[in-house]
Amino acid sequence: MALAANLVIAVAKAAGGVLAGSPALLSEAAHSVADSLNEVFLLAALRRSRRPADTRHPFGYGKERFFWSLLAAVGIFVMGGCFSFFQGVEALRSGAEEKFSGYVAGLIVLGVALVAEGVSLLRALHQVRRQGGGLDALRDPALRTVVAEDGTAVLGVTLALAGMALHMVTGQVVWEASASLAIGLLLVYVAYRLGRDARAQLIGEAADPELSGRIRALLRAQPEIDSVEALFTMKMGLDSTLVAARVDLVPGLDSERVEEVAVRIKRSLARTFPDTDQIFLDVTDRPAGEARESPAATGERGGA
Repeated sequence: MALAANLVIAVAKAAGGVLAGSPALLSEAAHSVADSLNEVFLLAALRRSRRPADTRHPFGYGKERFFWSLLAAVGIFVMGGCFSFFQGVEALRSGAEEKFSGYVAGLIVLGVALVAEGVSLLRALHQVRRQGGGLDALRDPALRTVVAEDGTAVLGVTLALAGMALHMVTGQVVWEASASLAIGLLLVYVAYRLGRDARAQLIGEAADPELSGRIRALLRAQPEIDSVEALFTMKMGLDSTLVAARVDLVPGLDSERVEEVAVRIKRSLARTFPDTDQIFLDVTDRPAGEARESPAATGERGGA
């Protein structure tokens, strides 16, 4: 829905911007073109991230969502933000003038765009509520990007409307140029925030502290575990988390008993936390500080 709305709006804004010679309207056209390209990226992310694990990617393709979301953020920055800055500076330099018919055409296009963007934003917010609402629903980078884009689009169209109206009333192009610069600044900020989140998830972000604390508490509650020396978590996708724990077992367990305990603990973790689909336990009897400095802690060798 967001893609269809952005394509229609981009064509309307571009046509109106060329006819009216409006820098703010052309900036908004660039904004909508960037949003349309980003929706294509996000659709690719949704499709590719659902592929099952294989021999080349044993942990699956969940991080595809983070990669394509990063590309979407770059698209917002380059195509939307930079072009809007260019239009604003160019308008200030050349002192563009518009005819009354151009103002009318531009305001009509922006009014229609505001309605369409508002409908798309409401649809995205409905999706957020359907997935539980709040920050938990926005864990999905695709949905988070769509909400950010639609919210930014509504605010951007409002700025463009205000700039064009003030230009029409005062005859000063500085108002419309300022609106274009403000739209560019807004897009750069949104691109930075989205890109920062996608980067953190792409390079390997740990699970949230609450989940990590609950996992550690469950491990410590096991009667066979004397202490949890180290716990590492990493988000592998939207609903996939890797858990690697180094534990010190109580004395006196033979090898068969250790294997039984490890299997039971893994099943308990998977049952209690369904998103933890990759679980690794490393049994050790070394002090915690020494364990954290070991090659296994840095990934140079695998745990048992």
